[in-house]
Amino acid sequence: MSLVPLLLASMPHFSTGQQARESLRPPAVPLLTSDPYLSVWSEADNATDDVTRHWTHRPHPLVSLIRVDGVTYRILGKSASVTQVLPQTNLKVFPTRTTYVFENSKVKVVMSFLTPSLPDDLDVFARPVTYLTWDVTSNDGQKHDVQVFESSSGLLTVNEPNRKIEWKRESMGDLTALRIGAADQTYLRPAGDDARIDWGYLYGVAKTSQAKSAIGANQSLESDFANTGTLSGNLDSRMPRSADDDQPAVGFAFSLGSVGKQTVSRHMMIGYDEIYAIEYYGKKLRPFWRRNGAEPADLFKAAEKDYDSLRARCQKFDSDLVADAEQAGGDKYAKILALSYRECVAANGLAADANKQPLYFTKENTSNGDIATVDVIYPMAPIWLLLSPTLMKASLVSNFMYAGSPHWKFPNAPHDLGTYPQVTGRDDGGEGMPVEESANMILMTDAIAQIERSPSFANLYWPQLTQWATYLEKYGLDPENQLCTDDFMGHLAHNANLSVKAILGLAAYGDLCKMRGETAKGKKYTDLALADAKHWMSVAIEGDHSVLAFDRPGTWSQKYNLVWDQLLNLGIFPDSVREMEIAYYKTKMLKYGLPLDSRTKLTKTDWSIWSATMATNQSDFETIVNPIFDYVNETTTRDPIADSYITDNPKSGGMHARPVVGGFFIKMLDDRSMWRRWAKRDTFKLGKYAPLPKPPVIENIIASGKTSEPTWAYTTMMPAPGWEASGFDDGDWAKGKAGFGTNGTPGIEVRTEWKTGDIWMRRTVTLPKADYAKAVLYGYHDEDVEVYFNGVLAGREGGFVTNYGPITILSAAKKLLKPGAKVTIAVHCHQTSGGQGVDIGLGLLKEEG
Repeated sequence: MSLVPLLLASMPHFSTGQQARESLRPPAVPLLTSDPYLSVWSEADNATDDVTRHWTHRPHPLVSLIRVDGVTYRILGKSASVTQVLPQTNLKVFPTRTTYVFENSKVKVVMSFLTPSLPDDLDVFARPVTYLTWDVTSNDGQKHDVQVFESSSGLLTVNEPNRKIEWKRESMGDLTALRIGAADQTYLRPAGDDARIDWGYLYGVAKTSQAKSAIGANQSLESDFANTGTLSGNLDSRMPRSADDDQPAVGFAFSLGSVGKQTVSRHMMIGYDEIYAIEYYGKKLRPFWRRNGAEPADLFKAAEKDYDSLRARCQKFDSDLVADAEQAGGDKYAKILALSYRECVAANGLAADANKQPLYFTKENTSNGDIATVDVIYPMAPIWLLLSPTLMKASLVSNFMYAGSPHWKFPNAPHDLGTYPQVTGRDDGGEGMPVEESANMILMTDAIAQIERSPSFANLYWPQLTQWATYLEKYGLDPENQLCTDDFMGHLAHNANLSVKAILGLAAYGDLCKMRGETAKGKKYTDLALADAKHWMSVAIEGDHSVLAFDRPGTWSQKYNLVWDQLLNLGIFPDSVREMEIAYYKTKMLKYGLPLDSRTKLTKTDWSIWSATMATNQSDFETIVNPIFDYVNETTTRDPIADSYITDNPKSGGMHARPVVGGFFIKMLDDRSMWRRWAKRDTFKLGKYAPLPKPPVIENIIASGKTSEPTWAYTTMMPAPGWEASGFDDGDWAKGKAGFGTNGTPGIEVRTEWKTGDIWMRRTVTLPKADYAKAVLYGYHDEDVEVYFNGVLAGREGGFVTNYGPITILSAAKKLLKPGAKVTIAVHCHQTSGGQGVDIGLGLLKEEG
């Protein structure tokens, strides 16, 4: 029996049409949503209005065509070959599925993208696979000859379009797999915010008996299908070549035969094998789905076997989740949650540690690309506290372990652990938010303990929690001039909202003490929190509201942190404080939401929904939340849901595609029975986590400025072509000792000042006797760096680092490394803002961590 009626029935509308009064027009429609790299969206009202894009807005083209009685129409993406489109009549977005409907007088096509991110099944959740399904029926009662086509561009596999890629066809039992990816694999490089994957392989996979396949220039594939309704089966032989050179793509064509009133379906899978997911203190971690040695063939065979059952399970999950969301917060709230679910999933990466345990890593998209940022995990927390306590723990573990290691020298919790996908730690403290992060960690841990009715997870990290509670006891009541999670607003002393967080952090620690049987200690911290709250009310409340900061009369701010007093039943602040705040917020509403505080018209959607959750009636909740719905529905900024924008400007946008939209689920935690019912679905049993890997051991061959003072020729003016070749004349370049940069840049000793946007450097060395099979570049870069050996690209990384580390040498350049050989090392580093520095050496990787 076809699942199409089930897929389209009894669910809230997310539609481009006017069929339903409460329909929501997504500013960006989720298509492929597995992690920060496989995150592809349609940023248009109609699927054919624009090329599909990565969340960074770079083109990541997916194209789908349908041929009806010899006439070809486009139903997804852009095409130079096929300009005629089949009209789109509907669009629905569910938590795990996106469903488009296209039709004309002859046929109706339901095209769906299903990413089975089921939080109660971690093995399925971890699969980087999306099913693309076409369900076709006749509209006029006549039979029609129908074929469908899909292509996925090689641009999905590279950070920059000029990167060279290659491809192949593989057989996986009764499946055909087309694989495409970078010719030179630089695993887990580059790091940073505005970065796309540059390693691993994209796969298109379909049943061999149902599909014809080919790999070639995207326009040629589309033209072949439009002309013949099928594909030649050929593989383009011109490889490797740049991803933007006649844009290579993998393509499939399916014949549906003669389609009448009965639905005819075809499906395929689009997936990505990262090979490695995260660099963890120098050790490359496998994606969680690979933890037991699975290879792509195992992944896709299992996914194909599960297709029918997962389609039904996801429909049930979506239906249950949206129904409960509507019960908790109303129709518009439920629609926002349905749209935000995959956005949160796609902003995290799931890896396995050495003991095959899950480690879940946030990426701070559209901010600075940090990984495992505590004040990003904190706003994300409600989604996983509700749906998967396992993923909540897996998000916190790496910070707990790092804070308990010799690397961390501070009394407060860390801010983040590096730049995605590289976990390096922040031995210097990094971007300090000491009160913020310490309270965040305690509050999230107490929430886990409450929903599990056990302090067992807290017990594993009790020394760290105790240390942070001690810190809050000393510094939390009246915070010093420091950052909070709203760091884009700058430092603020005497922050009243931050003080609330610290007070509730102390109360949560007291709650954990009581669960551990430490009754007297628990009472001590509860009493301390009560006393601090009484003091807070005496200095923060100004008539009908509370101030932004204790020393700033006439100001106000959202006190979203207060919500945890309510959700965790801590009983620290009187209900009247929350009631007062809600009443005041209602007087400050603008068209598209509640501003963050009296300094700005900017809002944070996650915090606004947290604030709204403090309301005691549905009407007040909707007063704060419904304008967010209106913004999402009306904004002209085509991003995945923004968590910051200007509340009187629908053209504004800001941070988006971020894990913090998981915080929208907080209203569902306000019903403890609902919270417990969902959390109990998670039955995964965590084992013992592996200790932190040891740092990689690298033996210097050609020393960098970290251990020596090598001299380089350098220029800050763009040199002539061929500057990277061994024979280039650099006699008129300046000379300077490494490292190069600006004083104060963390992680590098600067001996030669460089403060322009670019620097080019050259140095010729004679290689000593060594096993160069283990050679790596070893250095520092802030920001983008490219390194050449005798004019051959040896390595590149984007973004910035804060410590010296290895950079993989590309295979063509590694062949030049032989004992006694003379090698000209040429370096180009590009800087955009902030501190800067560059220093490059050559070493042997003796131990990988």
